[in-house]
Amino acid sequence: MSQIGNASVPNPLGLPTPEPRLADFRTDDNTSLVSMVVIRGVVRTLDVFIAAMVGLAVALFYVDDPEIFANPYYMAAIPFTAMVVALGFDMLGLYSRISFSSFLRQMPRVILIWTIAFALMLAAAFFLKAGHELSRVWLATWYASGLVLLLAERAAVTACVRHWIREGRLFRRAAIYGGSHISEKLITDLEKDVDSDIRIIGVFDDRGNKRIGSMTSGYPHLGSLKNLVSYARHSRLDMIIVALPITAEKRVLEITHSLAVLPAEVKLPAGSSSLRFTPNTYSHVGNVAMIDLLEKPIADWGAVSKWLFDKIVATLALIVLSPIMLAVAVAIKLDSRGPVLFRQKRYGFNNELIQVFKFRSMYTDRCDANASKLVTKDDPRVTRVGRFIRKTSLDELPQLFNVLIGNLSLVGPRPHALEAKAAGNLYDEVVDGYFARHKVKPGITGWAQINGWRGETDTPEKILKRVECDIYYIEHWSLLLDTYILLKTPFALMKSENAY
Repeated sequence: MSQIGNASVPNPLGLPTPEPRLADFRTDDNTSLVSMVVIRGVVRTLDVFIAAMVGLAVALFYVDDPEIFANPYYMAAIPFTAMVVALGFDMLGLYSRISFSSFLRQMPRVILIWTIAFALMLAAAFFLKAGHELSRVWLATWYASGLVLLLAERAAVTACVRHWIREGRLFRRAAIYGGSHISEKLITDLEKDVDSDIRIIGVFDDRGNKRIGSMTSGYPHLGSLKNLVSYARHSRLDMIIVALPITAEKRVLEITHSLAVLPAEVKLPAGSSSLRFTPNTYSHVGNVAMIDLLEKPIADWGAVSKWLFDKIVATLALIVLSPIMLAVAVAIKLDSRGPVLFRQKRYGFNNELIQVFKFRSMYTDRCDANASKLVTKDDPRVTRVGRFIRKTSLDELPQLFNVLIGNLSLVGPRPHALEAKAAGNLYDEVVDGYFARHKVKPGITGWAQINGWRGETDTPEKILKRVECDIYYIEHWSLLLDTYILLKTPFALMKSENAY
């Protein structure tokens, strides 16, 4: 049986897809990838925490020593044991996806390493002539209770991992561009790795099935490069492997430029070239060396830290700003008829349509949900209160609820309305590669806004500069940069000459 299964997903192009090669693998279009990097880090932290905290808790409850924290023997034994456990689990492969998915595979190894850790601690105590300093009741209780909790933790991890495997959330969904001998060798090499987290959905090639056939190594040909971009817009795609020789430089550049708008890793197999670089040049997909053409922005721990940052800061901001938001809501209600909030569809992550909240700044019968006409200075559609809240960006405050819901971030490229234009043309008609700004979740504020590119976009230059700032943010993202942008935003709002 192949180790690289086809992703059994609804095909947005209407093209046939064969049955999955792994019977337990399925994917829903709405599922997101669960990072194995994050899972390994969390489980490793839990292992160390359980080993250390159980030892400390038992010592506090059972050891007749009022100054337990000052006792060097206990304070040395606890971290020593926790460290040995983490290293031992790592050496026996207990942080791999295969181990996580089977409790029976983990159980004997967990027992073995836990026992070895205690044996080494006791041996150290014996040679240091410190055995009489450690309570036997403490040691026995710590050993038994720690082992039970470690096994319980691993059972819970197994349950979660199996659930995510059934949903297809632990496998990176990959597409291959190029149906040739390079892709055939690539698939063969990937299938040799029994612990591979790659699931190939198919092969794309612009040459058509008449020239290259309908299958490559058992995987279907799903269309052209344009079809590949369309597929990635409708289904989760984590990686695209361009199976072309590196000598086809012009074609590789063209393909990379087309794929740069997608929130996916783009890689080139190192085996497609006879050139050999230093080991640090390559990344690896399983055992296959790859050259990175494009990286997926804000992944693994970066995504976790940004998610936590968004939720915590947005919650605090709502609490602090609630009096101001209440005052704005009352002013809008007294100024004109209609609802306080205005809901508008905009483009979000990966060109998905999202609904954002704003305080209503226009007369109800003149609202332009699609922004087909830009708001200009002294626009008659804008209410008296609306002019003030638009200039000060107070109309954007309800988008803090969008951050809590999850379709906006605090910081990121601003989401644009569906028919927003610059000089009479849609934004994507003005800026080549415009949709690359949708590789990350949009934000309430961003690098463009604090650099003066907010408000009206009546010229191509204004939207071009805004997109340049958005791309810069995506390529240089960090929590420090997010914090800097948030702190600079209130000062940027004072410059409201372009905001109507």
